Amino acid sequence: MGKRVIGKQTQTFLEWRDDFHKPDLGRQHCQDCHMLRTQRKVADNFDVPVRAVARHLWTGGHSDQRVASALSVTIVKPDKTANDLEFHVININAGHSVPTGSNRRAVYLIADIVDKKGKILQTKEWMFAPWFAERPDDKALLEKDKTKPDAIARSQADAQGPHETIIRAGENRVIAWKPDVKIKNYTVKASLTYDLNRYNDRAFTADQTEIYHTALEVAGNK
Repeated sequence: MGKRVIGKQTQTFLEWRDDFHKPDLGRQHCQDCHMLRTQRKVADNFDVPVRAVARHLWTGGHSDQRVASALSVTIVKPDKTANDLEFHVININAGHSVPTGSNRRAVYLIADIVDKKGKILQTKEWMFAPWFAERPDDKALLEKDKTKPDAIARSQADAQGPHETIIRAGENRVIAWKPDVKIKNYTVKASLTYDLNRYNDRAFTADQTEIYHTALEVAGNK
């Protein structure tokens, strides 16, 4: 795990300790969220009472319940007379950064501008993912990666280039976009999709889960 580097992969415990536990955002420990409690006997073959105990099941990135509660997004239009938009990606439910763990994991924010007939006029996408190393992923370092012992893994990350870093516990990340929209009335749709492996082709959806979606009607925009 090593020293805490904000944005780096596999630092879930440090994210929980520094961003969630120390600021007192909540009292939960890892097992409180990932080993949900149930009512059962702690020893099946003995005459003992039923009581509340943790399930021996670690729900995480493969659990729809866990990822669906991790993030939310709100669309804000700060200026009524302009096309400026803000997407507030908020982490108030996870006790660590999202996504956390392996740098393969990602969350995509997808925004669509839709006219009244349902036609998508513009689309914009942002990716939130951990860095592989102690720095942002960077295409400019692909040649240097070849000299490293973990060259394949480094190159895989750097080949995708710069992206948004992970959303820390308690963070409200504001993403700005000014689409080139000519019509006055339209709908802004936004969704968050969790991806277990961002290195797969984006068309491969078997390991992707939509975790949140929202919309904002824009009327009379000038």
